[in-house]
Amino acid sequence: DAIPSADQIRITTSLKSQRGSVWTKNKSIFEYWEVEVTFRVTGRGRIGADGLAIWFTEEQGLEGPVFGAADKWNGVGIFFDSFDNDGKKNNPGVIVVGNNGKLLYDHQNDGSTQALASCQRDFRNKPYPVRVKITYYQKTLTVLINNGFTPDKEDYEFCAKVEEMVLPSHGYFGISAATGGLADDHDVLSFLTFQLTEPGKEVPTPDAEIPQKDKEKYQEEFEHFQQELDKKKEEFQKEHPDVQGQPGKLFEQLFTADDLFETVSDRELRQIFEGQNRIHLEIKQLNRQLDMILDEQRKYVSAVTDEIARRGAGFPGQQGQVSQQGTETLVKTQEEVIRQINEMRNSMADTLRLITGVQHPGSAAGVYETTQHFNDIKEHLHVVKRDIEHLVQRNTASSEKPKCPDLPPFPSCLSTVHFFIFVVVQTVLFIGYIMYRTQQEAAAKKFF
Repeated sequence: DAIPSADQIRITTSLKSQRGSVWTKNKSIFEYWEVEVTFRVTGRGRIGADGLAIWFTEEQGLEGPVFGAADKWNGVGIFFDSFDNDGKKNNPGVIVVGNNGKLLYDHQNDGSTQALASCQRDFRNKPYPVRVKITYYQKTLTVLINNGFTPDKEDYEFCAKVEEMVLPSHGYFGISAATGGLADDHDVLSFLTFQLTEPGKEVPTPDAEIPQKDKEKYQEEFEHFQQELDKKKEEFQKEHPDVQGQPGKLFEQLFTADDLFETVSDRELRQIFEGQNRIHLEIKQLNRQLDMILDEQRKYVSAVTDEIARRGAGFPGQQGQVSQQGTETLVKTQEEVIRQINEMRNSMADTLRLITGVQHPGSAAGVYETTQHFNDIKEHLHVVKRDIEHLVQRNTASSEKPKCPDLPPFPSCLSTVHFFIFVVVQTVLFIGYIMYRTQQEAAAKKFF
């Protein structure tokens, strides 16, 4: 059901029970690779279905029940699932599922039982196209996503990472989509593939990658395009004889001398916004690294928790209790690390909102108020740097054996008799004060 056009491919239209896919004709010979995919998922309803998938498989995919492609694939699929089949309210989401050609996809549970990594991201009905960058390098698959809220093409966020993942050395790239009872338009705007090579390793020559027949076909297409371009140039020269032989005159008509120079205020404004953009990119990069650290810490806490359960079941007794207490202390330390990272992420999110507000001032006078915002941004960056240094020190010290401080001596408690005596004395003093105030007020009234 895919419909190609000049600027995009509509994998499925917003009709029920649609399936479509696009695959490369030839196998990729890249050992390590990176793909950048730009797509849109739009629909009228609050909930869409079913979703879109990006594939790298050993064989070309056929039509099937897994987001429009066949099941039991040998490779990896990155699924953008927009319908919540298991009712856990964790959709729309991004799921990474590997397969060796023998597993059936668990569609009823949204692949949660087979997911190697996942993240929850809403990719429907965004103002700008959603961009995904998938990198496979040295048996590590990383997924970054641009949520489509900004026109910045490099504004990626960390989504998922799978380590020690073995994929076929040669395979086909593809993208597919499907609809069910609900429907969305699934449009793919671009699919770019890059080869990644290790430093110092010789890159294969282009002649070795392209067959001779394809080279001849591409050469014919290029010559045909060159002829069409020459014809259009001749037509333009016939329609504009006054511009012929004087390419500089057209430039002078379009641009005056005043436009070639910028004023002092324009230069200051440009420098301010360039500095803000650099700060914005640095904070985004730091936020991405913190997301990756947080993902590693969560995996570590999960592994330690499983180890606690296993040792608690296999080694009962005093020694098992001591080991379990030490492991629980380590788990608490890791949870504290995760909490601090979340606080730093929130701090950086506030900083990004501040920068966004500065980059879109309401009037020209707002430009001169950016000094205070720069100071706030600098202070936030110092706080983040200090927290990260403290976090590194805590991570280094967490491997050592924790030493609990000695408890201070408890003070002596107040006895019941002393407490009642104190209450009685306080009551007598309060009543005496009330009587004294009453007598003073009565005397004052009598005098007047």
